[in-house]
Order: sequence, then structure tokens, then C-alpha cells
Amino acid sequence: MTSKTTTTPPKIPIGIQMLTGGIAGSIAEIATIPLDTAKVRLQIQGSQLKPGDIPKYRGLLNCVVKVAQEEGVGFLYRGLVAGLQRQMVFASLRIGLYDSVRDFYCGKDFQGEPPITKKILAGLTTGAIGITVANPTDVVKVRLQAEGRLPPDVPRKYNGVTDAYSKIIKQEGIAGLWRGWGPNVLRNSVINAVELASYDEIKYQFISRGIFNDGAPCHLASSACAGLLAVIFGSPFDVVKTRMMNSQKGVGEGYKGPLDCVLKTLKNEGPLAFYGGFIANCARLVSWNIVMFMSLQQIRRIYSEKFLEPKLA
Repeated sequence: MTSKTTTTPPKIPIGIQMLTGGIAGSIAEIATIPLDTAKVRLQIQGSQLKPGDIPKYRGLLNCVVKVAQEEGVGFLYRGLVAGLQRQMVFASLRIGLYDSVRDFYCGKDFQGEPPITKKILAGLTTGAIGITVANPTDVVKVRLQAEGRLPPDVPRKYNGVTDAYSKIIKQEGIAGLWRGWGPNVLRNSVINAVELASYDEIKYQFISRGIFNDGAPCHLASSACAGLLAVIFGSPFDVVKTRMMNSQKGVGEGYKGPLDCVLKTLKNEGPLAFYGGFIANCARLVSWNIVMFMSLQQIRRIYSEKFLEPKLA
């Protein structure tokens, strides 16, 4: 009886998986941060309105145009440095560790396609780990994005990323950098689980059913579907997270905690407020997923072709 020689795909080292995850996340951040800035402005404007006030921004495009006209195009990119810091920490951990954690939950002797439950569990785990470490970068990013152009006689609260870190620690203590950690963990665990597990599963279904080959069109369709699902499931958490992080001790709304934020938002603005900035969030997150997953697949493909060779089995 003759034996058939087969090859198994090479496994990318975990360090490279983390690095490529961070790089892909950073590319997506650069491409989509104007939409993210618009999303933040739309999500917090409801909490800043008094009865009878007319919202300043009337949707995604209106917000982007007004910020560019009134404050300058550069303000659409305010918070980019903190955003890149966030991606190199958060995306490196949540994306880079996902395959290893998923395989760990499946067990070392498991063969075949991992079940969707293990994919979701892995996404929840790496999302929670990643954002716990990266929460300070998120706080600084939100604070910088929320602060628009000020009148000439009004001093700016934060003069850049380093100044923001310093002032937050000085005025609010080190715990200020973890403001909103609870809703942020919930938000990013849910979104990460939906994004990575759905992308993983949808791509597998597309390929196994012969709808797509494993290539760019498959990655594009899978990432778009994953982004849309992440927005639907994650928007309420995202709104609470953004408002908690933008609130400051003794200033403005001053939410006492996630539950207080939820109750005040419900009381003052109604349940639809939890989908405030939904179109902006959808545009941003779907496009972010497309850019990130497409970049990730290409970067890892190039690395594998240059540095790894299939092993004979």
C-alpha cells in the first residue's frame, strides 16, 4: 500500500501573529479615524443637550463636514496617536492571541474546524485581556476626540497625548486612566467575539460551501458581515463606554458607574440613545473590519511565503 505525501500549512509564531494584528489594526485606524471621531461626537452630544436644544450634528456626513469646516480637517484625526497606541496594544493582544486561545479551548488533540462556541469564547477572552491592558489609550483617545475647537480665550484642556495622560493622572488619579473599564470590557469582549468568531465562521462557511475560494473576495465579504454584526450587538455597550470615558470627576454629567449611565441615558433620552451614532458606528466599524482583515490576511500571507515553508506530513 503506497502512502500519500501531504503538506500541512505552516503555523505563524504567536509573536508574529500579535505583531501583524497590531499593524493591521493600525492601518485600519488610520483609514477610518475620521468616522470614529464623528461617531464619538454623535454619541456624546445627546448627554450635553438641554431640553429644547437642537442637536449640532445631524448624522455622519453632516458631522464630518461641520468638524472639517469649523475646526479644520486635522480635528477629524485628533486622537490618532492614542488610537495607534491602542491598536498596537489592544489589536496585538485580541487578534494575535485569538487563534492560540481558540485552539487551547478546543484541546490539543482536537482536529477539524473549531465549533462556533469555542470561537466566541476565545473572542470574549482575548477581547477582555486586550482592553484591560489598553484601557488608558482608549480614555485618552476619547477625551481628545470629544474636545472640539475652542474660542481663542478658552484654554484647551489637553495639549496632546502626553499632556492628556499627565493631566488625567494628576487630576483624577491613576484610576482615571481606567475610567469606563467595566463597560469597555463588556463592549470590547462582545465586539471582539462577534468580529473574530463571525469572521472565522463566515469565511469557513463561504469556503466549505464553494461560494468563494480563500482569497480577497472571500475576506472582503466575511469582514463586511463581521463588522455589521459587531455594530448591531456592540452599539449599546459602545455608547455607554464612550460617555463614561468622556465624563470627568465633578464635571458635567458625572456618571457614578455603568448602571447610572444606562439609567440616566434611558431617562433623559430614551432607549434609542443606545444606538446614537449608529450609522457612523456602522460605517466606521464595517470599513475598519474590511481594512483590518484584508490587511491582516495579506501581511500574514506575505510573511508565510517569505519565511515559512509547508511541512511534509
